Amino acid sequence: MKTLILLAVLGLASAAVHQHKLSWRPSKKIQMIRNGEYAAYLEYQRNLRATSPEVLANLPQNVNDFGDFEYLGNITIGTPDQSFIVVLDTGSSNLWVPGPTCKTNCKTKSKFDSTASSTFVKNGQSWTIQYGSGDAAGILGTDTVRFGAKGESQLTVPSTTFGIASKISADFKNDATDGILGLAFTSLAVDGVVPPLINAINQGILDQPLFTVWLEHRGAANNVGGGVFTYGAIDTTNCGPLVAYQPLSSATYYQFKAAGFKLGSYSNTKTVDVISDTGTSFLGGPQTVVDGLAKAAGATYDDFNEVYFIDCNAQPGTLDITIGSNTYSIQPVNYIVDAGNGQCLFAAFPFDFGGFGPSWILGDPFIRQFCNIYDIGNKRMGFAPSLQK
Repeated sequence: MKTLILLAVLGLASAAVHQHKLSWRPSKKIQMIRNGEYAAYLEYQRNLRATSPEVLANLPQNVNDFGDFEYLGNITIGTPDQSFIVVLDTGSSNLWVPGPTCKTNCKTKSKFDSTASSTFVKNGQSWTIQYGSGDAAGILGTDTVRFGAKGESQLTVPSTTFGIASKISADFKNDATDGILGLAFTSLAVDGVVPPLINAINQGILDQPLFTVWLEHRGAANNVGGGVFTYGAIDTTNCGPLVAYQPLSSATYYQFKAAGFKLGSYSNTKTVDVISDTGTSFLGGPQTVVDGLAKAAGATYDDFNEVYFIDCNAQPGTLDITIGSNTYSIQPVNYIVDAGNGQCLFAAFPFDFGGFGPSWILGDPFIRQFCNIYDIGNKRMGFAPSLQK
């Protein structure tokens, strides 16, 4: 009996901090630009807005535009484990994967079979999530969710409610991912479903109520490793000393204040709300500011593809973001992205949240330069330099 109790205690301790390895792939947006298909996709979106205004016309440029992600992780659901590849997204809060009744657009996806899991609990409540470039719908269920691949060290979260999709839009059809795992707060979740990581914190599974994101920056190289999410601790292996914490201005997204953006001769010192979002591969901000930064970098806007092109060999200097009393400088290697065919992109896009919510999205270029510490318990963000050279 003593041996069993000791093993149980050791099992809990090993789950208290978990490192979740990522894989990287080019975003759908980058792939379409390389293939000369992106302009046609934008025209399709415009036509959809015109013919189905209830779907897209009233939506701003959405944080959760999942044509624009790059970093994926493995999870399993149920007993025994059923494996899925998901977007690990700090800009949303729901977990969903396809179910067996999802036919159209799900042919290449892994599907969750509730009848094959001994720990599944039926819920049956319907749900629908509308994203900026697509949608998903289905029913809810409850089961054990494990962060990490089958056969590897996993963070096990029992009694987690998630979505079983019976329908996903065509935007998700050819993605490498099966579903989406949202890591933001419950207040952002559709139908108030408790997100898996918040559930883990509520159950006392993690050492600390926080996680760290380290994303590998890859320069002009493609298909290199992705990075690591560390749940329950600050990542001291891949991240340098903490620079500072910044309190959240809203515990929905990971939203906080920034006091300025600067590149070369251009600067803007207006204090704005920003969010840290692993599900967005570029930086997004107000049109006039992004235009100013792009011009200072020597980038030019292409109306056809709605992106900023820049010389692949350009060295415009750092893109500086002021948060609190500190300046965080992003090197060109992290904001100039190789789009293939000798073309490179200035990794920023103009967007408008419609007067509500944050003014900026600090996506992967910022997170590749600085490890982001999502301190859920203290409702604050921490930043530390990435140790990758």
